[in-house]
Amino acid sequence: MIQETPWFADIANFKAIGELPTNTNKYMRRKLIKDAKYYIWDEPYLFKKCADGILQRCISHGEGQEVLWKCHGSAYGGHFSGERTVAKVLQCGFYWPSIFKDAKDLVSRCAERQRAGNLPRNNEMPQRFIMELELFDVWGIDFMGPFPSSYSNSYILVAVDYVSKWVEAIAIATNDNKVVMSFLRKNIFSRFGVPKALISDGGTHFCNK
Repeated sequence: MIQETPWFADIANFKAIGELPTNTNKYMRRKLIKDAKYYIWDEPYLFKKCADGILQRCISHGEGQEVLWKCHGSAYGGHFSGERTVAKVLQCGFYWPSIFKDAKDLVSRCAERQRAGNLPRNNEMPQRFIMELELFDVWGIDFMGPFPSSYSNSYILVAVDYVSKWVEAIAIATNDNKVVMSFLRKNIFSRFGVPKALISDGGTHFCNK
């Protein structure tokens, strides 16, 4: 069985013993010396220094195929997309130059991924619309208390804007619907406009009847 020569063999030899390949021209040797600045030799492994400073262990293409399969098609792989599979490989600390191309090819050949990526409409998860809210469109409102009386006040009426979390609150003596209506007119409607929705616990003091 013929063993694969790792793609990084020349760089590893140069970093380990300072040896340059003799079967290449001076331009290729000059390029190798320039590229070697981004690699670190820590016997017996070669590591690539990434742009974010993280070191990735260099592995051969054959080893890369095995790692790709484990990160994509194994029981814990998940059969995710090519980019997500590459992210898992990089998180494991491995690198080889064609990792993105190899991951794309593997995903395109994966039968499980093909089935997961082409679900019939009847089996798709239903899509729900997300309500877009602006500032002060929706308020939550509720009473706090009763508390020990202070200046004849035993309750606190609180309103919170759902988007900005802005709080409006007043201390009051009673918790009835008249107090709520007065609070809304003076503190909410006149300052922030009429909201699209008011959310409460449905207590009788929030029913203007």
